[in-house]
Amino acid sequence: MTSAGSAARGSASVEVAILLPAFIMLMVVASFVGRVTIAQNAVDLAAHDGARAASIERESGLAAAAATDAANDTLDELDVLCVNRTITPAVDAAFANDELGPQDGPPPVVTVTVECVLDFVGFPFIGSTTTTVRASYTSPLDWYRGRSL
Repeated sequence: MTSAGSAARGSASVEVAILLPAFIMLMVVASFVGRVTIAQNAVDLAAHDGARAASIERESGLAAAAATDAANDTLDELDVLCVNRTITPAVDAAFANDELGPQDGPPPVVTVTVECVLDFVGFPFIGSTTTTVRASYTSPLDWYRGRSL
């Protein structure tokens, strides 16, 4: 009986030795996917907040500054650790026509694109050291915002 008991203990050790690396790899991949997913959600929200902030401004320069500030504030508030972040507000076309009242054609819109480069240098088994997440959001100009004559 002792030899059968020791054989069972030995086979359990072999099973653990075989399955442990797979389990560790599963945890690393889950951590990688979780971090990218959280960052993507934050970048989506930052693009939305930036476009909304730009859409209520009265001038293109103010709109671009408001979009950049709002997107940066959102990323900072959500503690997204970007190695490099790029915020690109496309607002000039929306403010090209400064006539008051109804206008022909599609409504003017602003678009904000946010790009965040994530660093994965410390992650074992991951071949890539950086991953880029990006999002764009388009918002129409707020028709009820005040406009100067």
